[in-house]
Parts: sequence; C-alpha cells; structure tokens
Amino acid sequence: MARIFAKHSWLVAVLTALPFLCSAQEKPFVMPLVPAADWRQVDSQPLPLSAVSQYGGDPAVEQEYGVKALEVRNYQLRKTRTQVVVEPTPDASSAYGLLSFYQTPAMTPEKGLQLAVSDANQTLMARGNNFIRFLHGKDSPPSESDFQALLVFVGGSKPSANAIRDLPLAMPPKGLVPGSEKYLLGLEAAKRVLPSFRTDLIGFDQSAEVQLGQYQVGKGTPIVLSISYPTPQIARIRFGALTNFLGLNRDHGEDSIYGRRDGSYVFLVLNAGNAGTASALMDQFKVTKGVSWDQRYVSERSFTMDLVHMILAILLLTAIIIGSGIVAGVLFFLSRRIAAKFFPNSQWGHTDEDQLIRLNLKV
Repeated sequence: MARIFAKHSWLVAVLTALPFLCSAQEKPFVMPLVPAADWRQVDSQPLPLSAVSQYGGDPAVEQEYGVKALEVRNYQLRKTRTQVVVEPTPDASSAYGLLSFYQTPAMTPEKGLQLAVSDANQTLMARGNNFIRFLHGKDSPPSESDFQALLVFVGGSKPSANAIRDLPLAMPPKGLVPGSEKYLLGLEAAKRVLPSFRTDLIGFDQSAEVQLGQYQVGKGTPIVLSISYPTPQIARIRFGALTNFLGLNRDHGEDSIYGRRDGSYVFLVLNAGNAGTASALMDQFKVTKGVSWDQRYVSERSFTMDLVHMILAILLLTAIIIGSGIVAGVLFFLSRRIAAKFFPNSQWGHTDEDQLIRLNLKV
C-alpha cells in the first residue's frame, strides 16, 4: 500500500492543489512538487579520515575543518545504488567551509536546495554540522528526479534556521564570480586556494578566519580577502606584519597588494591593478561596531518550578548539615568508648569525674 501511494503521490498533490489553483485568480499560487522515490539506506560503514582521499577529499584540509572520521552510506532505489559520504564537523560554519573549499566555478547550484552544488561527478551539500558528498554512479545512475528525491531524503531542502544563523556573512554580491567564494580556517586550505600568497602571515594560529572571492572588474578578476580576528589588537599586529612583509598599498605593478584595517577585520585585494579598483572593492565592506549586554538567563522551567527547586535544595542542604552533625557526634562518642576499653590509661576514654586531681602539696 505504501508503494502504491508513493508512486501516485504526484497525483494526490495535484488534486490537493486544485482548489487553491482555482481560487487564486487575484494572487498567483505556486505549489512545488517534490518527486517521490522509495529510497532506503541499506548499509553504512565508518572510515578513518585518511580514507577521504578515495572520494576526492584532502585529509590535511579536512582536519583543519575539524573532521575526524567519515561515514560511507549506501542508498538503494529498486536496482539502483548510490553512495553517500557523510563527514561530521564541529559546527555548521566548518561544514559550510568544506563546501566552499571544494566548490568550483564549474559546479551549479541544485534547484530548490540551499547549500548544495553539483558537477558531473558528485553533489556537495552542507547540512548542519555535516558535510555530505553524493557520488554519481556511472553504472545505471538514477534519473534526475530520483536523484533529486535522494538529496531531499538525506539532507532536506534547506538547513535549519539555527545552522543558517551560525554561517559567516556572505561576501558582497556585486561582481562576485559564482563559485569563487571560500571560507578558510587553516593554513593547508589557504595554501591550496592562494598558492602564490604568503599565507603564513595571515595568522591562523591566532584564530584568524578568512573569506575570499574573485570579482569581475573589467577584464580582470581581482581576489578580495576578508580576514577576521578575535580582537582589534590582534588585527592591528597582523596588519602591521602584512604591511611590512608584503608592502601593502605600494605600486608594484601587477603584483601590487592593497589593504586596510577596520576594527578586528583586515581587507586585502590581490591583482587589482591599481589603487582605485582596490579601494572600490574594499568600500563594499561595512563594519559596524556596537556594545552588547550579557543576555538575561532564561530558565526552561516556570517561576513556580524554580521556586520549588530552590526550596528543595535548601531542605537538602539543611538535611546534609544536620546529618553531618549527628555523624560527627556519634563518631565522637564511639571514639571515647573505644579509647576507654582498649586504652584505659588514656585520658580520652575517661570523663572528668573519673579522673583524680592531685595537688602535690608539701607541708
């Protein structure tokens, strides 16, 4: 019965939508139909991080993003099998960083899916703390609609609201070359993305985070870097090092690098050609400063339950204090009884009335 319903789910969806389509004459109504397919997971296998190279990954880079191991799953639809590689990361921004690192300008976004891009060999997706690879099988690959259903089945159509909120802010969109935006958290990834740049001067060991993208300006494609640091003081020191070693804002022809610092951010422009182009690109970034107060603690319990828990805690503390006093008294009494029995000459085992007071008076 479930298979029959799955096969004809498109018909049920259309019949359900007919009243809305007929009544929506003043305002257009669009109901997207997700293809239904009976995908199921048949097995899974945990693998060490080093195995990621078999699926097109770089172990050194993925380690910088916090990947420690991966899971290879097999999904089946009738006689078709598709392999999916799931790589857990510490947070949503790390998963997004891996997606941006492996994304190329040749990849195209998946229609109707956020943070999912594809090429002829694989589909990459970031969902919460997981970076996911969908491998396109060469032997009897699934149809386009079936594969779309698999993407939705595994990762859903979009990340959760909390995951989206944890992502870094996007680069300015004006002139940005599609697929060129990267989010870097370590030196290995930076070396591969910027092979001719002194990436050791960025300061990843001081918790630097880098966003970069290529921008189309005339016939050139300058690279813009936005480097964020934990504090403005660290940013000032790193900007000084970049200025000294790279000669920022000096005319060196095609090798000129322009930059500026704003608070805890450092902006660099590579291959701009002239200061005017670099300044126009850096002007797109707006850094706002503000002061935020510590948020008030919000308890998951109601005020009445908080009061009950506080009273119970007070009673428990009182019981512990009373019990400790009783135990101390019993131990004190037993110690004197034991001393009187086994150490009769000891003063500890006798009361004051049992002791003979000698004055040692001589006449």
